[in-house]
Amino acid sequence: MTADTGQQSRNLVLVAMIFAVSMTFIDQTIVSIAAPNIQDELNLTTTGVQWAINAYLLSLAALFAFGGRLADTVGHRRMVTLGVIIFAGASAMCGLTPTGSLSEGWIVTFRVVQGAGGAIMFPAALAIVVQTFDLHQRGRALAIFFGIAGGLTAVGPVLGGYLTEWTWRAIFWVNIPVAIIALIMIFISRPVTDYAPARMDYRGLVLIGSGVALSVFGFQQAAPWGWSNPATIGCIVGGAIILVVFWFVEQRTEEPLMDVGIFRIRPFLVENLVLAVSMLVFVPFFFFASEYAQISLNRSAQNTGVVLLTFFIGFVVAAQIGGRMLDRIGAKRPVVLGCVVAAVGFWLWSSKLPGLDFNAQIWYIVLAGAGMGLMLGQANTDAVNRASRLSYGEATGITQTVRNYAASLGLGILGTLLVNQLHSHVTSSLEAKGLPHDKANAQASSIAQSQGGSTATIPHFVRVDFATATQSVVRAMAVFMAVAAVIAIVGLRHGVQEETKEATPADVPAAP
Repeated sequence: MTADTGQQSRNLVLVAMIFAVSMTFIDQTIVSIAAPNIQDELNLTTTGVQWAINAYLLSLAALFAFGGRLADTVGHRRMVTLGVIIFAGASAMCGLTPTGSLSEGWIVTFRVVQGAGGAIMFPAALAIVVQTFDLHQRGRALAIFFGIAGGLTAVGPVLGGYLTEWTWRAIFWVNIPVAIIALIMIFISRPVTDYAPARMDYRGLVLIGSGVALSVFGFQQAAPWGWSNPATIGCIVGGAIILVVFWFVEQRTEEPLMDVGIFRIRPFLVENLVLAVSMLVFVPFFFFASEYAQISLNRSAQNTGVVLLTFFIGFVVAAQIGGRMLDRIGAKRPVVLGCVVAAVGFWLWSSKLPGLDFNAQIWYIVLAGAGMGLMLGQANTDAVNRASRLSYGEATGITQTVRNYAASLGLGILGTLLVNQLHSHVTSSLEAKGLPHDKANAQASSIAQSQGGSTATIPHFVRVDFATATQSVVRAMAVFMAVAAVIAIVGLRHGVQEETKEATPADVPAAP
């Protein structure tokens, strides 16, 4: 095989894996836009529609470690193919949700199945890309992988807005042609990877799955229940305790679900800390930027996507620059620089939010996106690179579990901050209009906790107060990214990582 032919073959594998994972990124944001339509047609309760959104993310977070281990022991191509089929099948069933008494249980169940399919698919797909490209080509390849896949997270709200005008069911059916293309591309590219058959650690699976699910559920419910609610505290603390038990059990398990000893590798630990802090910002950004655009800027659901796409102009371009920097000089510079640029971008953007002028915000949103693009994929790639060739799926499962866990925590913390700040600002505004404190406080509580409904009737002062509350959230994002920069500066070392010298066992088969 010539060098050009080999490169074309590798690029074909990369395209196949991007098509495979694209569905999981789109589905992180597309359903939120259609939620009001889903609730109206299926007559769902508020709790039911929240679960239709959260069940997918909860399942995804809880099963990532399982998916990564399964890929390394059963075969990466087999698992990515199975994951695509499960995901597409569950999507079709979500689109076929019947009206009536079965609707709520039906859609929540198949959203859970969707998340399971994504958790099986994603670690296998990323492991295939990592094994396909050698160490000093991975930065560029994975920058394309994360840049395009991450950009699709912003496409979700835009696509969801237009598809919902036809029928909300189309937001699920759109995954089917994407899945068909992915399966065809997988068949054509036929990626070959190494894997090592081993027994599945079901005890570890139960522990990490229940620990992550319980904690993430607590984070999701922190805003509606309140952080002081015993149920919230019980879920978060209970989940954390189970995860601590998981940690000690895995150290004593002969063939563990997760080799926790990998955290003794300093760069792996540091990059996961950086990823955890940055994911307090990245996923919550989509939610709060969408809310700001609709409530404060009075934009439609479809036009809300423009704000997110502006962010990804910077993200996608900088991701390619960061990938090349990783290959050439190592991870420290792009990760540190990206964190700093993101912190500056978010802080400058926050100063323009109360003005309600989107044109004055554009370049700061691009700057924040560029910072995230420069560091996020590179931190993830550098972490996975530290694993052995036979455990890339497991390492990916770990990093994705960390990312999803932190994103849920970020939504809980920043959501609470937004509600508290909005309540305070609206109370002050109502008092300034002559309302007594008690009445102003009660009305402000109602406004701060309200969800859904038309944004057309929102008074101008509430739009400004919401923008001011969002300013506090975005400033917190800037602080988080500054903390991530400090962790990277102190914890990472300069220089390009060298390929690990390891012999592949003779009895290790190529993936089917």
